[in-house]
Amino acid sequence: MADILWIQNGRVIDPANQRDAVGEVFAVDGKIVGSLSDAQKAEATVVDAKGLVVAPGLVDIHVHFRDPGQTHKEDIRSGTEAAAAGGFTSVVCMPNTSPVCDNAGTIQRIVDKIEREAVVRVYTTGCLTIGMNGEQLAPTGQLKNAGVVAVTDDGKCVQSNELMRRAVEYAKMFDLPIMDHCQDASLTKGAVMNEGEWSLKLGLRGWPKAAEDIIVARNVILAELTGAHIHMQHVSSANSVDILRRAIARGAPVSGEASPHHIEFTEAELHDYDTVYKMNPPLRTEADREALIQGLIDGTLACIATDHAPHSPTEKDQEFDAAPFGIIGLENSLASSLTTLYHSKRLGLSEVVALMTHKGADICKLDAGTLSVGASADICLFDPDEEWTVDADKFFSKSRNCPWHGKTLKGKVKATYVGGRQVYDGSTLST
Repeated sequence: MADILWIQNGRVIDPANQRDAVGEVFAVDGKIVGSLSDAQKAEATVVDAKGLVVAPGLVDIHVHFRDPGQTHKEDIRSGTEAAAAGGFTSVVCMPNTSPVCDNAGTIQRIVDKIEREAVVRVYTTGCLTIGMNGEQLAPTGQLKNAGVVAVTDDGKCVQSNELMRRAVEYAKMFDLPIMDHCQDASLTKGAVMNEGEWSLKLGLRGWPKAAEDIIVARNVILAELTGAHIHMQHVSSANSVDILRRAIARGAPVSGEASPHHIEFTEAELHDYDTVYKMNPPLRTEADREALIQGLIDGTLACIATDHAPHSPTEKDQEFDAAPFGIIGLENSLASSLTTLYHSKRLGLSEVVALMTHKGADICKLDAGTLSVGASADICLFDPDEEWTVDADKFFSKSRNCPWHGKTLKGKVKATYVGGRQVYDGSTLST
């Protein structure tokens, strides 16, 4: 007997296909279909989505699941449970695990665990350099054959321009996008927050925006030189947005992403030294925050990605200088993005959905983020107007380093489907 899903009465928003209207979505055996026969309708599982948005499953191309090696913070199971609760059905994991993903053996180890434990679809990335040490190229072809969808040293940045050029050339040869954490390390030694008024007030070592801008400019030059696609991760600086905007206008093969925390918070949140707001890159100024939003509005920044970076409470509960960088955000990313962009009337609902579905999928060439006929029936149902208070203690993630804890947001995931099968019902996982 076929597995049939029939979602009725919802506002179907599928930006990849310019669809935004109340309607129906059908799936048979895990794939989207255009219609059902009368016999199929009689057998279908019917879902009444009245008052809800029916969207493609969300896509996040920048998460850290800490597996292998740091599973006290997160693992494949808990990370994908958090993703499902956030409406995500496809995520791309970064390679800064222990050991790092610089060889096919480690990739295969992760893929095997994904097959056993993942609740949603998980894609892997490989390192640009051996050990992520920025000294010797990783075996890009081997990583490609192992199934990675991109190469990156995320968490670090290749400092040698010559080595980065070679890495980019190899990645292009194997048709892999490069995702880069843009940071000139010589400008950020010991830095823990944005350089400016607040770093002076707090007596903390400042992190100049130029450290990001210089590498973004470097990557634009290398992309134009080689023709390779370089994607700038978690852009935080107004100058970087401007550099990207002008490069894209010239036709340079570059793109960028914004993270929910950088478009909502500023450096002023650090006024009481709360390490939950310590992240890399750091929170910037109001002018930078506004520039990021403008970049999302005009298409300079292609997508929203969480940079979900779990840490244990004992690691974060240290003096500011000693605490690790990073926050979690999968379970509230949709709500925070809707609150910042849609409910403030900066972007339409369909535009926010696009930033969190097919636009990210396109960068990594994933078969995800649409409700096209024949696509996997990966679906997110959410109420864009429901208010809720974030309680990180109830998250499915193993970690609690969430800057939205205790804050009221607007937009609630009500159901998540992967391959036509419900994995989250708005409160519990059905896995």
